Amino acid sequence: MKPSQFRAWRKSMGYKQKEAAERLGLKKRMIQYYENGNRDGKPVEIPKSVRLACYALSHGIADFDGEKPTETSTLAE
Repeated sequence: MKPSQFRAWRKSMGYKQKEAAERLGLKKRMIQYYENGNRDGKPVEIPKSVRLACYALSHGIADFDGEKPTETSTLAE
């Protein structure tokens, strides 16, 4: 995921940087680093765990308790 894609994801979700940070379990500053693509002049890669969390949130999965969902339940419950 490129910085521009991360920013586009956040905006498509309607999140401000602070809300994206809260939803992803990060500090707002990390959201800024990911969107800028650098930290103190050094490249910053968006970790796979963050990319997967973005995907989950995009698909309505707010949390996961480790149990396989059944047909009558959803992961977001």
